[in-house]
Amino acid sequence: MANAAHFETLNGFPRETITLANWRTRPYSFWAFRNVAEMVRSARIRTNSPALLPPVADNPELLARPASPGASQSVAGLLTGSQADSFLLSRDGRLICEWHADGVDRSDQHLVFSISKSITALVAGILEDQGLLDPSTPVGKLVPEAGNSAYADATVQHLLDMRVSLDFDESYLSELDYARYRRAMSWNPPSPEGGDEAMLSFLCSLKKAPGKHGGDHTYLSPNSDMLGIVLERVTGERFPDLCSRLLWQPLGATADAFITVDPEGAPRTAGGVSCRPRDLLALGQMLVNGGSANGRQVVSERWIADMQQNGDADAWMRGTQASFLKKGRYRNNWYQVGGGSNAFLAAGIHGQFLYCDPDTGTVIACTSSQHEPQTDGLDQALLAMFAHLCREP
Repeated sequence: MANAAHFETLNGFPRETITLANWRTRPYSFWAFRNVAEMVRSARIRTNSPALLPPVADNPELLARPASPGASQSVAGLLTGSQADSFLLSRDGRLICEWHADGVDRSDQHLVFSISKSITALVAGILEDQGLLDPSTPVGKLVPEAGNSAYADATVQHLLDMRVSLDFDESYLSELDYARYRRAMSWNPPSPEGGDEAMLSFLCSLKKAPGKHGGDHTYLSPNSDMLGIVLERVTGERFPDLCSRLLWQPLGATADAFITVDPEGAPRTAGGVSCRPRDLLALGQMLVNGGSANGRQVVSERWIADMQQNGDADAWMRGTQASFLKKGRYRNNWYQVGGGSNAFLAAGIHGQFLYCDPDTGTVIACTSSQHEPQTDGLDQALLAMFAHLCREP
């Protein structure tokens, strides 16, 4: 009872009130997004270099600046107003600003939602450079169970670029496609009628939409969960172990990360990774450094150049996310800002961002527990702030 009272004092509600039906909404998400393994079965992505975090980089001057030119809110004001949990900014590899919301422990792992897609794509890129993955291979050849689905003749590159012709509705609050999808990944309560599928069965049930693969950019999360299954098939290794060996350990991450899994152990590579914000920042710094960390090439310069330069701007402008970045592109599960900027980013719903500007050597990691999955106004305000902070000395 004492522990229960302590939890309620810290969080404002009893632990037993958090369920699979409400854990992604405020006020519960503020705690749940930092304790996902307590809500959904999760696998560990191990580091081999656990470490205490360096001292906090206090920077009240930066936090007091206008969030962007002409903005009435300060950086700290926008972070608080957008229900951000943690914000870190580094330049040339040096942490120069760190901010956390009241009640957040800076060592907590935080769910990064669709930044998981970008992390998975890095693992795919490493395997490609090792000759173990050919992006032009049809998914059906690697995952035979998908032979009667939309994925049968979609290539791995189509998955990476979100250019699969797929009959699926990416509406996060939908009670149809998306609710069924979330039951398959064990993020929602089981259906009262029973008979819920596991992830692979769900993915292999999805049919093709009108039109060919390789058309306009169409952001659909199941593509990235299928990518995780592809990576397991081509290596014979579970994704958490693969990610640990190829990415998390070479990166020198300070703590283990976690990824949610379905009842059969399939990884939620589209959105299930949790990690320390400090390690997320290190991931971005590795990319800005040309793919190297701790004196070791983790991701090839070739892959980074492909990611930065080869997104199809026309496919983006005609696609489903064109309003997110007005002059953007999308390649290998990473966004490119475009419009003369070389910045690129990973993003997830409920306010997760990893923003990388190689021109200024700036990396920004921002994790949040926004009540709504997506709010266009907040996204645009935060993106404007990130771009502004990259330009500021």
